[in-house]
Amino acid sequence: MLVKIRLSQGPTVQKKARKNQRLALAFAALLTPAALMAGVLCIWRIGADLGFTGSFAISEGIFSRWQVWFAIAGAVEGLAILLTRYGRADAALTQERAHTLSKS
Repeated sequence: MLVKIRLSQGPTVQKKARKNQRLALAFAALLTPAALMAGVLCIWRIGADLGFTGSFAISEGIFSRWQVWFAIAGAVEGLAILLTRYGRADAALTQERAHTLSKS
């Protein structure tokens, strides 16, 4: 004996938009000036070491080295780039789909 069960069609699965895109773009906009400030501190420390500027504000500890400020600036800017890509991912996909549809 063979029993067939027929089920009605349920809702179609849809891809939902990322929830925190606006928040990611806002943080990315704030992180870029922070990376710039870390870069300025790096340059100030290098200038102080070479004698071009006055003494650096932080004279002791890990934050008294220019390499640390350089790494912080790079990491913060890298995070800003990642957050910007996350925030604009759906817009890029929509433009890509529109471009491929216009070709065909």
